[in-house]
Amino acid sequence: MNDDETLIARADAALMPTYGRQPVVFARGEGVYLYDRDGRAYIDCVGGVSMINVGHAHPKVAAAVAEQAATLINSSNLFYTEPQVRLAEWIRDNSIGGKVFFCNSGAEANEGALKLARRHGGPERTEVVAITEGFHGRTYGALSLTGQPSKQEPFRPLVPGVTHVDRNDYEALDAAITSRTCAVILETIQGECGVWPLEREFIARARELTSARGALLIFDEIQTGLSRTGPLFSFQDLGITPDVMTIAKSLGGGVPIGAVVASPAFQDTFRPGDHGSTFAGGALACAAGVAACEILEDPALQADVRANGDRLKAGLQTLVDQGYVTDIRGRGLMVGIDLVSEGSATAVVARLLGAGVLVNNTSDRTLRFLPPLVITAEQIAAVVDAVVDAVVNR
Repeated sequence: MNDDETLIARADAALMPTYGRQPVVFARGEGVYLYDRDGRAYIDCVGGVSMINVGHAHPKVAAAVAEQAATLINSSNLFYTEPQVRLAEWIRDNSIGGKVFFCNSGAEANEGALKLARRHGGPERTEVVAITEGFHGRTYGALSLTGQPSKQEPFRPLVPGVTHVDRNDYEALDAAITSRTCAVILETIQGECGVWPLEREFIARARELTSARGALLIFDEIQTGLSRTGPLFSFQDLGITPDVMTIAKSLGGGVPIGAVVASPAFQDTFRPGDHGSTFAGGALACAAGVAACEILEDPALQADVRANGDRLKAGLQTLVDQGYVTDIRGRGLMVGIDLVSEGSATAVVARLLGAGVLVNNTSDRTLRFLPPLVITAEQIAAVVDAVVDAVVNR
């Protein structure tokens, strides 16, 4: 066996088999590229599943992490630190205007949002409405919100009181929100099932119904947030503001961190002792977050996201025109395509790996593109050429 095969064998012997990994070992990253141990470059259109929005090894994030690691990594939430306050202020001022709770991941953020909603609703309002095929994480509360039975079945019984309605089913949404509903949670674009945007009118109806019936509206912006779709947060393009929002993934530029932010009306719902986390909001993660957010708030970068997203979709349109792809969906640099042939996506992903382009498939016929937001027009063109070749010349 060569060195990579040896490492993969060691991994298989040491790691639980919870991931379907591609057979490549990466040694470093820079910008939109990952490099294997032989120095070969790959254009990364997985982007850590929207975790690396700033690009790999961004010098500002790397410098912030190095400086903070040499100064103070963590001190627990029993004390104050400057990086935590700075990042909380940035989130508050650039999202929905209220206070922040820090955690370590997107699943934890959704757990926190669920607890906040139930704390607000009290014992008479304990039910939550979520959307079929949505994804909110794999811990028990988050998994219960996730509308994907295949992910839930092995782990039942789940947290009770969750009702799922099909996306864009207005009547089902209306019927599901009752006097016992404490919250509705949704992704404006459902990422894990293949990049399916919810209709704006459906989201607006959720806003109308929750406001009228005393429930909270929670937006899961974990994959869509931080300039992935163009604006800092996808709701800002919709003109519909949630009561609570969850963020994570690229918040730390690759360093693990998540957050729950509530609007001013609900920002003091939690009381001392209601929720907590040992590691959350540590100085290292928050310093990385401040650096990442200062990069991602750049209007020029956001304009590039919109333009390059349009270029990607326009380039892939040739596959629709030639009958190889049935649909192209998404906003900004969050794009999904459906291949005509069932079961073909895995083979296309493998061919793209051989061509030096990293893409993942969310089903047996759906490819998802989530490149770092620093990708250039020239790199987009190279991705399009590789995808067309991998699909057409299979």
